[in-house]
Amino acid sequence: MAKHNLPTYAIVELLIRLAHLNEAIGDYKDHAICDGDVIVKTSAGIIHFPQHLVMKQFESPESITEAELHGLVAGFNPVA
Repeated sequence: MAKHNLPTYAIVELLIRLAHLNEAIGDYKDHAICDGDVIVKTSAGIIHFPQHLVMKQFESPESITEAELHGLVAGFNPVA
């Protein structure tokens, strides 16, 4: 999927949800797609989202589990 075909606001919504679990996540800056992952640059670091999870946020956000959200937070890489 091309970057322009992915709903950016779904990425921003995911970041907002993750900020409730870890406020250090930061704000959306940009994203790129690589090997099925969405690499999201925030004001505080980098986080990887599977494309299917971004689409899940777009189509059915209530179906994303707390475990999935916690898994994303665990993969957050802050920048110094």
